[in-house]
Amino acid sequence: MSFLQQLQSIIPTERVLQDEPLSAHTYTKLGGKADYFVAPHTYEEVQAVLELAHQEAMPFMVLGFGSNLIVRDGGIRGIVLNLNELNTIRRDGDQMIAQAGAAIIDVSRQALAESLSGLEFACGIPGTVGGAVYMNAGAYGGETKDVITSATVLTPEGQVLHLSKNELELDYRTSRVSKEGLIVLEATFELEPKNYEVIKEVMDDLTYKRESKQPLEYPSCGSVFKRPPGYFAGKLIQESGLQGKRIGGAEVSLKHAGFIVNIDEATATEYISLIRHVQTTVKEKFEVELEPEVKIIGEDITVENA
Repeated sequence: MSFLQQLQSIIPTERVLQDEPLSAHTYTKLGGKADYFVAPHTYEEVQAVLELAHQEAMPFMVLGFGSNLIVRDGGIRGIVLNLNELNTIRRDGDQMIAQAGAAIIDVSRQALAESLSGLEFACGIPGTVGGAVYMNAGAYGGETKDVITSATVLTPEGQVLHLSKNELELDYRTSRVSKEGLIVLEATFELEPKNYEVIKEVMDDLTYKRESKQPLEYPSCGSVFKRPPGYFAGKLIQESGLQGKRIGGAEVSLKHAGFIVNIDEATATEYISLIRHVQTTVKEKFEVELEPEVKIIGEDITVENA
C-alpha cells in the first residue's frame, strides 16, 4: 500500500490533497507545493496521521491560517496538517475552551458575547488558537500567556499531553510547543466577567488602531520583526529610508514600515530577499540586529521542481 493510500485509509480521500499549492493557504499568498495536504476533522484523525508519519519516518508540519509564516518557493516535503476544521469554542464558567483551528479573533468575539474580559488584545490577531499558543501571540500590551491556563497537545509521535500554563513555557514569541514540535489540540483561557459595553469599547478602539495603521489591503505576514530591546523595529526601518523599497513584487509598506507587503505577485524568494535587505540596512545604520518574528519554512526552488 502506498503512503497516499495509507493516508486515505485514515482521512477521507477528498481531505487528502497531493501537490497542493501553499500560496492558497498563507496570508502572504506565497509558497510552493505540499507533498501531502491533510485536513483532519477529529483529534483521533490527527493522532492517527502522526502515528503513521512516525512509523514511515515521514516529515510533517502543522499549518493554521498561515498568517505569521513564509513558505519558500520549493514548498514542503512530507505532510502539511491543516487543523482549521477543529474550530469549536465553548464557555465553561469564566473559561473559554477553544480548539486549535479556531480563529483567536473568534474566541475574543465569543468572549465579548459572553461578557468575559481578557482576550481584548487578540481581537485583531489573524491566527488560530494553535498558532497563538505556539508563538505566545500578543498585541497592544497583551499576550496569550496572560490568560491561558492549560493546553492539550500531541507529541510528534502522537502521545496526548495536558500541559499547565507553566509547563507550556510561554515567552516572547516562543513556547515549549514551538521548541519541541508539539501539536496543539485545544487551549483553555481564564477570563474575568465584565460589562459588555466596556469590553466592546476596548475592542473597537484596538480594531480602529489596527485598521488605520496596518496595510491590511495587501497580503502580508503581519509584523515581520520582533521588537529589538530598547527600540521599535518599524521606527528603525522608517528612519533607514526603507519605506517603499521593493524587490520584485514585495515592498516595505508605505503605511507601516514594520510590514512587508505582496503588492504584485511576489515570490517567496523576493519577499525573503527584502527581509534580508532590511536587516542588513538597519544593522549598518543603527548597529541593531532585527530578528524575524515571522517563521520561514520549506525548501528553496530547484531546477527539478521549478
